[in-house]
Amino acid sequence: MFKQWVWQLVRRVSLVAAICLSAGGVAHAAVDVNTADEAALTSVKGVGPATARNIIEERNKRGPYKDAADLAERVSGIGLKSVAKLQEGGLTFGAAVAAPAASAKPAKAAAAAPAGAAKASR
Repeated sequence: MFKQWVWQLVRRVSLVAAICLSAGGVAHAAVDVNTADEAALTSVKGVGPATARNIIEERNKRGPYKDAADLAERVSGIGLKSVAKLQEGGLTFGAAVAAPAASAKPAKAAAAAPAGAAKASR
């Protein structure tokens, strides 16, 4: 009876460990293509050391990537299908592109406010 209980416990612990390990492989951390170094880029499934170097060299030459199509166009050996798979693997196009757009909106709102105030005073 005791042996059977021990074996059931061992099987359950093994099952939980296997589930945890396999779930760990599925979880992907987001890696921003515009700020990542070579080590971070190679952590994305499908990006090897040579591709990571090409991405960084092109980014240094011509600036941040706007979107997936921009990356596919500028980096040799990466097409739109590859970029889609890389995005599934955790590659993002966030920080460097979103910042200028966010700063432009308040400037427009600030410029529009005085014009509206001038109309109201008439």
